Amino acid sequence: MPALLLPEEIEALFTREDGSYSFARWGRPIAPIVFGVTDETLATVKGAVEAVVTLAGHQMTETDPELGANLMVFFFREWRELLEVRDLDRMIPGLAPLVNRLSKEGASQYRAFRFDDRGGIQAAFVFLCMNGALAEMPAETLALTQAVQVMLLWGPQAFAEVSPLAVLPQSGNTILRPEIAGVIAAAYDRMMPVAAGDASHALRLYARLQAVPEGGTSQ
Repeated sequence: MPALLLPEEIEALFTREDGSYSFARWGRPIAPIVFGVTDETLATVKGAVEAVVTLAGHQMTETDPELGANLMVFFFREWRELLEVRDLDRMIPGLAPLVNRLSKEGASQYRAFRFDDRGGIQAAFVFLCMNGALAEMPAETLALTQAVQVMLLWGPQAFAEVSPLAVLPQSGNTILRPEIAGVIAAAYDRMMPVAAGDASHALRLYARLQAVPEGGTSQ
């Protein structure tokens, strides 16, 4: 049995800055595309996404029938490079002021989501400015961290203090923390909703955690 989080700890993972509870998972197979990396890094990113998707019991696909790709990951050196990406401003409303704000803040990453009519995740956009600490992070660790963070609509403070990953002392391998792996697997239980706005949802996740097989996603 995986390490269990308490109900209040699960609730905190999906709590917004205003104190409201907001959960969402993907409502369709994930079709990823990655920009700005070598073929080797591309394979690493897609492999990490596939590993977390498999853990969740969800699906990947080559093409989304509506959007083509519905998970877009951008690697770049300066935020202003995003302004040169064709049609990105159509997918991300207010792109120019967003880029200006993130640049001034010295942000290293940003994620944006779109939702379907049931509230499930329809598309996700991941922006990674490869400067400073982010540039020093091993590709496998970075890829697995990002895969975890787009699998569910986590709250802004979910991993602010503790990473979703852990390093095994014996081997040095990086794995997804078992308690986080358990939450992801429970969230994708077919009996669970694709979206929820009430904290009672955290209690339902807690109940399912007790039946989730032990495991972590290694890279």
